[in-house]
Amino acid sequence: MHLSTGQTRALADLMRLVANATDGDELRERMALPLLDLLHADTYVSMVWNGGRQRFERVTALNMSAENLRSWDAYFRFVDPLTFPMMQRRKPTVATQVLCQSDLSRTEFFNDFLQRDRMYWGVNVYFYDRDQCVGDVRIWRNRERGNFDASEIDIMNMVEPAITAALSRLSWNEAAPRVEESESAEATLQREGRLSRREAEVAWLVSCGCPDKEIQSRLGLEYPTVRFHLGNAFKKLRVTNRATLVGRVKVLLAHPEHGGLAAAIALTDAAPAAIAEEAVSPSAFATRVLKQRSASQPVHSS
Repeated sequence: MHLSTGQTRALADLMRLVANATDGDELRERMALPLLDLLHADTYVSMVWNGGRQRFERVTALNMSAENLRSWDAYFRFVDPLTFPMMQRRKPTVATQVLCQSDLSRTEFFNDFLQRDRMYWGVNVYFYDRDQCVGDVRIWRNRERGNFDASEIDIMNMVEPAITAALSRLSWNEAAPRVEESESAEATLQREGRLSRREAEVAWLVSCGCPDKEIQSRLGLEYPTVRFHLGNAFKKLRVTNRATLVGRVKVLLAHPEHGGLAAAIALTDAAPAAIAEEAVSPSAFATRVLKQRSASQPVHSS
């Protein structure tokens, strides 16, 4: 793979942005220029998929009109022959890999949407953390530039893991529980699960979907130390993997007044598969626990 001087500079700028990012939406916005320079492209759009609503949200774009963006959400997403097939591939995909250019050029989507902003050749990348799409980039060229070639797809394959890791980390930070919520949960895990302070901190963060390396950063621990405390939590809570740990933590936090650990052990020993299946996504679980706690608080009239 040969990079020109301009591309090398753009790649360095992109990697600095990814390494230093503190906000996912800002990162997606600031990636526009270096990615356009890196791929010799003209138009950049990035969105975030909301699986619950089955919609793309939080749009940022460069060299695409606001009116056209609104028209995609209002109408053209329903006749778009590219976005969802490209999303399913989970790797950098050129539009012509999904639909040949001659067929695409005969569609309403091409003539009434893409051509408004001179978008002719496209490549999309959807960044997945396991089954969650944490963001995407949709990059288009004017007709005269020609289609994207294999070397340019190699560039996207090279930068995709770093962008995915950054967006995944920042996505978790945006949904992370507040300090006081974490402190309450950790105190319950220490009391009901007989965990040490560090074991409770690690178990709570794991149950909230926090990756081990992010736990390492948040707690100021070495990676082997995180794994050591997680292993101890597994033993004390009598679980063997992260999925059942989520289920056990869920039971301990939801029912501390009904036997705590004893109830959790009895329930899990009776039906471990059911516990694993019941374990909801970590962020949804944290939200549910907080709602349950809020609902159980007495209301004091003034």
